[in-house]
Formats: sequence, structure tokens, C-alpha cells
Amino acid sequence: MSVIVVDRLSKEYTLGALQGLKQMLRNAGSRLQGQTIEQRPRFKALDDVSFKVERGEVLGIIGHNGAGKSTLLKMLAKISTPTTGSVKVEGRIAPLIEVGAGFVGDFTGRENVYLNGAILGMSRKEIDRKFEEIVEFAEMAKFIDTPVKRYSSGMHVKLAFAVATSVDSEVLIVDEVLAVGDLAFQRKCFDRMQELISREQRTVLLVSHNIRQVERLCTRVIVMDQGRLALDASPQVACNHFYQQSDQRIAQTAAQNLRAGHGSAQTTGELSLLQATLLGADGLPTDTVAYGHSCTVRLNFMAHRPLPNLTFGIGLHTPDMLYVAIDDSALANGPTRSFDTGEFSIEYHMAHITALPGAYAFRLGIATAGSDRVLFYDENLCSLQIESANLSRSRVVGQGFFLLGGRWSDHIPASASEPQTLSGEAQPS
Repeated sequence: MSVIVVDRLSKEYTLGALQGLKQMLRNAGSRLQGQTIEQRPRFKALDDVSFKVERGEVLGIIGHNGAGKSTLLKMLAKISTPTTGSVKVEGRIAPLIEVGAGFVGDFTGRENVYLNGAILGMSRKEIDRKFEEIVEFAEMAKFIDTPVKRYSSGMHVKLAFAVATSVDSEVLIVDEVLAVGDLAFQRKCFDRMQELISREQRTVLLVSHNIRQVERLCTRVIVMDQGRLALDASPQVACNHFYQQSDQRIAQTAAQNLRAGHGSAQTTGELSLLQATLLGADGLPTDTVAYGHSCTVRLNFMAHRPLPNLTFGIGLHTPDMLYVAIDDSALANGPTRSFDTGEFSIEYHMAHITALPGAYAFRLGIATAGSDRVLFYDENLCSLQIESANLSRSRVVGQGFFLLGGRWSDHIPASASEPQTLSGEAQPS
């Protein structure tokens, strides 16, 4: 049975600031005189969206910023009305969209629990029954009778999340609220969501930019793109589609940044980076490398004075600046390099790229050997898109940055002389 039916849903907004009374009167006078009023442009936040959600289903909604995800949830939660189309929801809805939006700063935490619970449709008896559980989950026993205006932002959202998830509802709508509080409380929120889904069999709509959470919690995922429903599929298929979209955007942004120059470099002024280029196995410039294949980073510099005894460090990082790998000529006890004034080039060659499929970028540091004096450091020098037809990025077991590269073997009794290998060492695919 479908508990949510979205049929040809569209939502339009008029762009530009609201008009004042004076301008409204002028426009009314112009219309009476038969004059044409210039219409401000319209923006479609949602464009002809249709789908159904069955009872007990956990639907993930993903997409880039401005794709229409939050607008869609506001339609479902009856916070906003559609321009055209319809939304039908069976049962009580608990929206976790703007958590704590109804809190009053001068009221205590206790008073706000009752106020927010009432706003979410809970009765006084229901709040009484769940009050201690709410306070305990939010870890707010010491501060529950303190005015909310004295709470930190983390305390505020923790209490609000505890209230919102205590509502007995058939449909739970969640928009980016699993990242509240510190890491320990985030884990607590995630466990609460899993409990609501698995034990209480709630119908859940989850919007999140954390694709890993979407993969783990959802049974189905839709991808929104510029207000339209781009894909409705299993979590693996939908999330892989989103990864591909994201990687393309990252590559485009990286290319634009490279053309604009490296304004963020930290340098002593003794040398300047002229160009950073990624070369494929064929020696030609590229931004895409197959997993397990070779590639080379070529860096062209201008030395403004003689530079003796240099060491080089190169690293790989994700678009959100998570450092995942590094190599340093000093760590390998390799020879230092010296350069005269003028242009020079260095290359870093990787015979087998071992990072798993995804979008990455290189960073580089140059220092004088035997000292901590850094002559040059910069990130996002050139982008690297690693692809593989054999490795799925959305399988739980496939999530990570590198294969461990170990080997599997049977458990051999002590009397056995030689272990029997199940499979050899992991080879690049």
C-alpha cells in the first residue's frame, strides 16, 4: 500500500526581492491604464516530479545543492504548497527538516520540549510519558531548566532532535539532521534512525549529502537534478550515478581552477609553479586513469635563484580535503636535487595507481633537505579521476580508499605442513 503518492508535482518561485507598497500601487495603476507590466523571471524548484512510497520503505533523496530536495520535503510535510500537481500522505508525519525551529530562547529546555512536542502534534500526556526519555537521549538533564538562549548550538539541536524522533508517526521526514552534535552524538542519532527503521518499521524519507549513510539506511534512492527526478533505482545504482555526476563536476571545477592559476600556494617566492600536468600511460595529458594502470605527474617551475638540496613530497587528497596518501623523497632516502636559476621540471611516476575509484587531487611540498624550511606548498594541483569496471564504489565492502592487498587461506590444523591458499594476493583489476 502506498502511503505517499506524489503526482506531477511542480513548485515555482518568483525571482527577485519582494515589491514594496509603492511599487505595487504603480503596477496596479499601469494595469488599469492597459500598460504591460514587466514580469519578473520564474524559477522552477520542482518540475513535474512523480513517485510513490510504500509502507515501511526507506527512501533516500540525493542530489547536488539546488536540486530541489528540501523543497520536495517541504511539500510532503505540508510546510509549503505546490504550484501544480498533488501530494497525498497517509498517516501522521514527523518532519525533521528545520530541527528546533520552533524553540523560544527565553523558555527553558523543559518548556521548549512541551512547546515543540505540541507543534509536532504530541498530546500533553504523550509528552509527559516520553519526557525523561527525551532528556536522557539529548544528554540534557543538568540543563533542562535553563533558558534555551544560554544553550550552545550543539545543545540546542540535540534536544530538538530528541523531541522530533520521539513522535509516534507513520511517516518520518529527515533532512540533513544526522550530523548534529559531536561525533559521539552523531553515532547515537544514526543508531536511533536505524532503530526507528528496523524495529518500528517506519516509512522514512531521508535527504543527506552523506551518501554512505544513504546507502546503509535506504532501500531505494531517487536522484534529483535541477528540480527533476533524474533516477529512481536501488541504492547501489542511484549512488553510483550520483558519484559519476559529482566526479564530472569536480573535474570541471578543477580544470577551471587550474586555468585561473594557483592563488592559494604557500611560497617563499624563491620559485613559482608554472604548470601541473597529469600524464596517462601513453604519455598524453589526461585527468582519468584506470585503476591499476600507470600515470605521471609533471610539474614545471621557475627558479628565481639557485636552489640547492631540495626534497619533494607529493600527496593525494579527496575533494573534501581528506589526505589519503603521501610519498616523500626524503623518506625514501633518495638524493636531493639542485637547480640553477630558470625553468626546470620534475616528474613523479606511479607504475600502478592503487587508490580505489573516485575523484582525487594532488598536493605538493618542496623543502630544503635537513631543515623544516618549506619553499613551496600547494593543494589541488591537478585532478585525478580513477575508474574501474570491476570495482563498485557503492558496495559496503567496497568502500574505502585502498585495497589491503593481503591474501586468504584456509584454517589449517597444526599437523598440516603447508597452508592452502584460497586466492593469491590482490591484483589490480
